Amino acid sequence: MSKIQMKTPLVEMDGDEMTRIIWKMIKDILLTPYIDLKTEYYDLGLTHRNETDDQVTVDSAEATKKYGVAVKCATITPNAARMPEYNLKEMWKSPNGTIRAILDGTVFRAPILVKGITPYIPTWTKPITIARHAYGDVYKNTEMQVAEGSRCELVCTDKDGNETRELIHEMNGASGIIQGIHNTDKSIASFARSCFNFALDTKQDIWFATKDTISKKYDHRFKDIFAEIFETEYKEKFENAGIEYFYTLIDDAVARVIRSEGGYIWACKNYDGDVMSDMVATAYGSLAMMTSVLVSPDGVYEYEAAHGTVQRHYYKHLKGEATSTNSVATLFAWTGALRKRGELDGLSDLCEFADKLERATIKTIEDGVMTGDLYLLSSLPNKQKVDTEGFLLEVDKRLKQMM
Repeated sequence: MSKIQMKTPLVEMDGDEMTRIIWKMIKDILLTPYIDLKTEYYDLGLTHRNETDDQVTVDSAEATKKYGVAVKCATITPNAARMPEYNLKEMWKSPNGTIRAILDGTVFRAPILVKGITPYIPTWTKPITIARHAYGDVYKNTEMQVAEGSRCELVCTDKDGNETRELIHEMNGASGIIQGIHNTDKSIASFARSCFNFALDTKQDIWFATKDTISKKYDHRFKDIFAEIFETEYKEKFENAGIEYFYTLIDDAVARVIRSEGGYIWACKNYDGDVMSDMVATAYGSLAMMTSVLVSPDGVYEYEAAHGTVQRHYYKHLKGEATSTNSVATLFAWTGALRKRGELDGLSDLCEFADKLERATIKTIEDGVMTGDLYLLSSLPNKQKVDTEGFLLEVDKRLKQMM
């Protein structure tokens, strides 16, 4: 069988620890035997980010803007414990945050549903897609520890040098902490358009929620921009598509989500989306069974796994011990990117390959062959736990049959 040809490269962003090991396995077992894989490679492993003063992360994001589609492995966002482990020059920021800021995108995450794994919320029979704003708020914050007796103010100096001041707090009687966060109308508008476009593409209702009753300027600005863009640009399109846009407070949204059957997009501000995507993923079964794609308003796509680098399994791997690490989210990052590349380049065989690889992956699990995390959750009879590589080899058996 001749290999499937590609016209345009994918931007390939390699990562860290156990997911880096899985990344190579997926390419060797499931991709390069079938595809003449063309990628522009960037090593976003923490060692190389440190060597390049994190310039490689910026370069990978700029390449994504150039080529339109990227696939990213999970990466380490270092904390204090990682500084001596990797001999870091500084505590580098989250690569995801850097890439999201450059692409000005929105992250869409949805669970992968398989037979035998029942969500912890039994009414959830359809996927819930979390749309997370990927710029600003606490991820671009400035914060300080302040001494007792300090007067803390929010100060804005306009372009003409005029100051506006608002008191945050008088630190009388105790020291404390303060934080400054920001967002921009441009980024919020991009967030709104990305969400509305994705809803139209996938024919799903979209919910948006903030806490505008408490945050009467910050959160209310999000609400107003969403409402204005929807009314002027999308209302008629939504009516024609038979879908709706719904706004409510974040606490009401949480209550509604828990009682729902799923099957819609839930748009969240940056921090809310970070938390709620993990909650939704866990409630459906596993963080490793979650698709994730960053979509910019001008049509750039970056696919990634929604979970971390599986540090504990990596240390076992280094000792030569067997691991049973779930590779599905990383595998679906590749299939998502390949399918989008095929769509943009008019390569139906590449799109069909991505579809078959996803079906082969799901069939493997529904046949009862799975990694340890799913083995503990699955209600299938005669289920079988396999190791990390063994799972990918089982997927390949079913893929060969489909091909």
